[in-house]
Amino acid sequence: MHSVEALYKCRRIVAIGGGHGLGKVMASLGFLKDRLTGIVATTDDGGSTGRLREMSDCIAWGDLRNCLNQLCADSPNLSRILFEYRFKEDSGDLSHHNLGNLIFLAMDQMCVRPLDAVNLIRQILQVETQLIPMSEQPASLAGIINGEQVVGETTIDGLEVTPEKLMLIPEIKPTKEAIEAIEEADVIILGPGSFMTSVLPALLMEDVSQAILNSTAKKIFVGNINPEISPVRKMAIREKLDWLQSMTGVYPDILLWPSERSLPSGIKCEIRYEPLTDAIQTGAHSKKGLRKALDKIAAEFI
Repeated sequence: MHSVEALYKCRRIVAIGGGHGLGKVMASLGFLKDRLTGIVATTDDGGSTGRLREMSDCIAWGDLRNCLNQLCADSPNLSRILFEYRFKEDSGDLSHHNLGNLIFLAMDQMCVRPLDAVNLIRQILQVETQLIPMSEQPASLAGIINGEQVVGETTIDGLEVTPEKLMLIPEIKPTKEAIEAIEEADVIILGPGSFMTSVLPALLMEDVSQAILNSTAKKIFVGNINPEISPVRKMAIREKLDWLQSMTGVYPDILLWPSERSLPSGIKCEIRYEPLTDAIQTGAHSKKGLRKALDKIAAEFI
């Protein structure tokens, strides 16, 4: 492993996002164990997760499950394999459901809080890294287009035009543990992943964006390896960051940008241009590349 002395000196690193992007960051920095915290988007409404939300009015479990799976990827055992099992098409009502999502739902119904369910499953899977749902209240991502409201992540991802603004419906509060983690952090990582449906949801809660603005932590935005397939695919990273600031007030201190892409212009913060692409998995970030690049950044201020 590349030397990670600077990262080891951090009290706490907080990564905010969802989907495969956040999972990759968490897997890259998993050696930090309980000094690494992921604040995970809970607004997904597609696939198995969406069906469970519609049936049980629960938060979205899919991104939490994905993060756990990536944290476990290097040391699989039977519990972890079962957690990722997806039922086959001919399984009746269970068709295409992910067993991990069903376990989350069962644990949630047995526990007082969704966070308790997450912590119990972390214990079962022997994951020391902390994962916190952005909120324990169910909510949907919504956007405004030409004065009309559209609701749902899958609907928003399928739009042909970029919404004028995004919001959460209903207005919800973050977990107090998420705010405490941000307040204790030396580094806050945003992205990579879908800008609207992974990076933004947590920051649309005013308490989260205000905690980030009040924090003295270095705020690092990680760019995607490839342009994402969504309504923002034509937006330059400069436009995305400006939009992030206009909606939440948050603007990163550093943009970590893959050297496999052209260097962006018009950025109002420092840029670190580093090799981040996985040599085997097309379009994905390299865990080693992320770890090395983030350690270089941390070494500049630790």
